[in-house]
This record gives sequence, structure tokens and C-alpha cells, in this order.
Amino acid sequence: MINKLVEKIKKTGAPIVVGLDPMMKFVPEHIQKTAFAEYGETLAGAGEAIWQYNKGIIDAICDLVPAVKPQIAMYEQFGIEGLVAFKKTVDYCKEKGLIVIGDIKRGDIGSTSEAYAVGHLGKVKVGSQFYYGFDEDFVTVNPYLGSDGVEPFLKVCKEEKKGIIILVKTSNPSSGEFQDQLVDGKPLYEIVGEKVAQWGEQFMGDSYSYVGAVVGATYPEQGRILRKVMPKTFILVPGYGAQGGKGADLVHFFNEDGLGAIINSSRGIIAAYQQEKYASYGALNYADASRAAVIDMKEDIAQALASR
Repeated sequence: MINKLVEKIKKTGAPIVVGLDPMMKFVPEHIQKTAFAEYGETLAGAGEAIWQYNKGIIDAICDLVPAVKPQIAMYEQFGIEGLVAFKKTVDYCKEKGLIVIGDIKRGDIGSTSEAYAVGHLGKVKVGSQFYYGFDEDFVTVNPYLGSDGVEPFLKVCKEEKKGIIILVKTSNPSSGEFQDQLVDGKPLYEIVGEKVAQWGEQFMGDSYSYVGAVVGATYPEQGRILRKVMPKTFILVPGYGAQGGKGADLVHFFNEDGLGAIINSSRGIIAAYQQEKYASYGALNYADASRAAVIDMKEDIAQALASR
């Protein structure tokens, strides 16, 4: 799957992943009204609204980007109906040829971690049959329970030729409370990065590992350090746009080949119509605003890479 991701980045010229993180305040009123007319102001109505909202965005951007990243919490808040919308979104994205990174941030031990891995990446046995659950291509994993929490994911990745992306240095302001703590003179995030590189050596694609890393755009200096620590690791970079990251902050996340990183933008794209820059599109044309935001992001990253 990492080979497919690299190929699609080369084909689109866009090292971009769109975060499909719907909130009801992002969903235009006309979509909400249609969904509520059919299902009422219920969890089912909310699930239908976010599914239709996602579908419009996917249709608008699927030819521009290689991948999407639905954040499962944004769906779980609506209960089972939200998870139905999550699954519909995953399946539709794959129909459109997009690689799906399930942003689930799971990490537990033993059979629990194995169940997460099977449910999101692998197949579960039901009687004599096997079925995919959510069936994403990659998922994000929290490594802070140690190898016990990661190895079940690695096992399923090997079986399914899929991938995981491990949290190393996250984009949130308080990440340093733990991740920057020094251990024998090294920050903890660097030690985790070294471990990610070790795990990745066992699961290599043609050029990059099936084991990726999350490193926030809001910490470009740490990105420079971690790029050297993890030369064969594909880095998922959140924090672009709404969280303050910009193209100039991103150059250190890429290798000399112009690859090695994929930049995430969520509400900066999916809620672009609510920004002053794209307000002229209006709520009815929210998906066109999202497409314009992707094009602008692609140009910003390209200019930054060209000037390094």
C-alpha cells in the first residue's frame, strides 16, 4: 500500500491528504434540512447529513489528491449512525480510487490491540467466513503502550499489505508536556522515532516503509531532526492551515527526492466555504470551495519545495 501511495503522489503532484473530519457546524444548512426532512433531527439524520456532505467533497477533490483521512471521533460522536457514515465514507473513497488513512489513534495491549487491527485493517472470522470490518488502507497508532500495542498492527499489515502511521511528535500545543521530555539526553519523540525506524525496517516497500510516522507541521525543527532519524519513513504531517502550519514550514519533512511526506489539511479544506478567502462560493457550492482550497494548498507546497 505504501507503493500505491507513493505512485499516487507522483501522479497527482500533490503530497496532500484531506482530513474528512465533519462537524455539524461545517455542514451547509441545505444538506442538514434535506437529511432532517427524511430522518428527523435524530442521530440518523446527523449521520445522513455528514455522509452527504462528505460525498460532495470527495467528488470535488478525488482527482486532485492521493488520499483522505477520516477522523473516527467525528463520526463516533453520533453513535452507530455516525459509524455507518464513516463506513460509507471509507467505501466511497476507495471506489473513487483514494487511499484511506483511518485516523483512529488506537493503541492497547494483547488481544485488544489485535482486535483494533483486525477491525480496521484486517478480516474478522465469523463462523467459517472472513469479513473486512472498516477496511481502511492505513491507520494511525498510539505507541505509548510499547511494542505490545504496535506488534498486532504490524502482523495484520504484513498479512494485508497495508500500513500504520505511528504518533511521534503531534501538532497540538501541549504535546511537549510528555513528548519533549528528555530521556538520557534525548527528547522522547526522538526515541519513539528511532523505534519507528526499527519497526519499519521489517516492512519495506520499494522505497519507503509500511510503517509511517505522525509529525506535526507546527514543529518544523523537530521535523528536520526526525527526517534524519527516519529516512525511510513516510511522514504524515498534520497542522497545516487552520492550526498554523504553512508551506514554508514543510520543507524539512521531505527527502531530497521530493517524497517522504504527506501533508494533512482538514477544516481548512472541508470548511473552506466558511473562510473569507472562499466565501464567494457560498454554502451551496461548498465542495467547489474545497476544491479551490486544495489547489491553493498544492501550489503553496510546490513553491516551498521549489525554493528550498
